[in-house]
Amino acid sequence: MSDIFREVDEDIRQEKYRRLWDRFGLWIIGVAVLIVVVTGGYRGWLYWQDAQSQKAGDTFFEAVKLSDAENFEEAAALYGELEEALGGYPALARFRRAADLANAGQTAEALAQFDALSKDTGLRPALREVAALRAGYLAVDTEDYTAVADRLEPLTGDTGSFRSGAREILALSAWKNGDIDAARAWISALEDDPATPREVSTRIGLLADVIRAQNGNADAESQGNNQ
Repeated sequence: MSDIFREVDEDIRQEKYRRLWDRFGLWIIGVAVLIVVVTGGYRGWLYWQDAQSQKAGDTFFEAVKLSDAENFEEAAALYGELEEALGGYPALARFRRAADLANAGQTAEALAQFDALSKDTGLRPALREVAALRAGYLAVDTEDYTAVADRLEPLTGDTGSFRSGAREILALSAWKNGDIDAARAWISALEDDPATPREVSTRIGLLADVIRAQNGNADAESQGNNQ
């Protein structure tokens, strides 16, 4: 008797499965096919991304070689090919093109490129700050102190990653433009900051010596006049 009951149970289960399959079979097949297609597409997309990244990397490093050899025009053509590349290569290419313009003596063009990079909100803040710093270096020799300060003062806060470089450039620009008070203020900011790199401290110390040699101890004279 037990065998008969088992056979009946088995028949009932098979009938339930058949009905379920009749009702949902096409959906199950569709979902299975969709999973296979999506998985295959995703893996294909990853492969395409890897291939594109490898190609962009090869192009970028070939352009860097040309830049290092001062073949700036050929390098610029390769950097231009990376404008639509994946990842960080478009930004890197723009930085290298701007640097090449500076190295080729095209200061105005390089300054315009770095200014544009510093204002590009699509870039990470750190990259925009680097671009502003590079623009500041170039502007020291071509623009007045106000123009340099407009670029670099936002970088000079006590927690700024590039505050030492920005303060040094501002001190130099202020001195070159005859604003000795501003130059001394930036020199003091550097001297009072324990995080100022040694090489910056050395250079800024030399600038302070030059200012004292040219202008005397203006602070002391000012204090004496006020007494």
